[in-house]
Amino acid sequence: MIKVGVIGAGYWGKNLLRNFEQLGALHSICDADVNNPNISKYAGKQIYTDYSDLLANSGVDAVAISSPAETHYSIAKAALTADKHVYVEKPLCLTEKEGIELNSLSKSKDRVLMVGHLLQYHPAFLKLKELVSKGELGKIQYIYSNRLNLGKIRREENILWSFAPHDISMILSIAGAMPAYVSTNGGNYLHADIADVTLSSLTFEHGISAHVFVSWLHPYKEQKLVVVGDKAMAVFDDMAKFEEKLLIFPHKISWKNGNIPVPIKEDAIAVSFENKEPLNEECAHFINCIEKGLKPRTDGEEGLNVLKVLNSLQSSLENGGKVVRLKKRSEDVYVHESAYIDENVEIGKGSKIWHFSHIMGGTKIGENCVIGQNVVIGPDVVIGNGCKIQNNVSIYKGVTLEDGVFCGPSCVFTNVYNPRAFIERKKEFRKTLVRKGATIGANATIVCGATIGEYGFLGAGAVVKADVQDYAMVAGIPAKQIGWACQCGTPLKFSGHQSNCSYCHGEYELINGDIIPVKTEKV
Repeated sequence: MIKVGVIGAGYWGKNLLRNFEQLGALHSICDADVNNPNISKYAGKQIYTDYSDLLANSGVDAVAISSPAETHYSIAKAALTADKHVYVEKPLCLTEKEGIELNSLSKSKDRVLMVGHLLQYHPAFLKLKELVSKGELGKIQYIYSNRLNLGKIRREENILWSFAPHDISMILSIAGAMPAYVSTNGGNYLHADIADVTLSSLTFEHGISAHVFVSWLHPYKEQKLVVVGDKAMAVFDDMAKFEEKLLIFPHKISWKNGNIPVPIKEDAIAVSFENKEPLNEECAHFINCIEKGLKPRTDGEEGLNVLKVLNSLQSSLENGGKVVRLKKRSEDVYVHESAYIDENVEIGKGSKIWHFSHIMGGTKIGENCVIGQNVVIGPDVVIGNGCKIQNNVSIYKGVTLEDGVFCGPSCVFTNVYNPRAFIERKKEFRKTLVRKGATIGANATIVCGATIGEYGFLGAGAVVKADVQDYAMVAGIPAKQIGWACQCGTPLKFSGHQSNCSYCHGEYELINGDIIPVKTEKV
């Protein structure tokens, strides 16, 4: 039998202790308070006050973490490093960077990483998902959830992080996708810096929309999930008596005279399901996944998706309800742990972001790009596919790089022509466009407002104040044209109006001061 150590025996940890003990898997307990009454009933179990000591015990196969959210990352990382399987209560951790690292570590160690999104193990919710998958509700249009209560009021996290993770997890599971846009408005009534009530909106690209209303300032406890389809509606009410927890309402909308909607209401139909304790099912699922090498229903990737939504909602909350577009990042994007990626950033497949770089909100980076060390991009910058941006480059708002652009180390872009520290000139940004395949040499400076033509080549240290023609080579201060460059970057030598590249054998003609490619080869 798998042996589990529980870290944290407090408000929720005591429930984990009870269930792992019922499953015959409880091995040891760690809690800072040795006099914690939740521990005393488990005589004979090994007790620790430092989780490092528990992790050092070779008899422990797995750990269940029920500590404050800010400690989840450090404890989970230490446990995975010690080759333990990990169950961690929601949220997985607090930042996406931490979540990505934990998922990567669990894969490299071949250890289960599971997040405690409890309601995904509730038999009523599982039955609801079955009905949705079978098309019993028709095309899903709208999802609404509320999680309301008077307390437990926390000060280490706001209501969004305390209550909403469960609802977000269920909504993502039913929608089968991540939202494209989210927003949150909230109210701070008990503490100026901590939201007590929030209303969040999630919009999905395939037409589903959802709302999540959470509050710990409510006169009674209410936990409902409403799923609206074009054939029927379902209500999962966790506070209702067992036989009424899941109801189907086969309401319909008819159209009078073709344009007047008329609701046709039907009696609710109770849906039966197995009466099992969700937490016991969740704990058993964790053990089963370890024993059989299975992927958990709420694995680390699912926990990371919920975390991405939470962080985006938090960003919206802090900015007065501003709509946030979730960053789109392919699974095979590499982001170094020291890099920082803001919300609302898109990064294409195969791209790499290296040490100490910062990608700011609204930025779109294409596929197979390499962003070097100490690079700042954004906000609202567009980078094409296959670009290489070397160390110590800053690309500011107003700059656009097309496909295949090379930015040498420490090259400089500006976006204000006549800056003063004491004058705000954000409305005076001038746009800079770097066209396909262009090269910008090390330490070159591009004064805002210029367009660098396709396959243009800027020499190291050049200061560019005007447009650069396609294929032109420029150098100097201020930069002047000194020749022409092939698509492969080799300087071209013309005999009359003709030139053949000595490297890739591309052929070019010079007509009325413009270079025309006649034949080019892929290099």
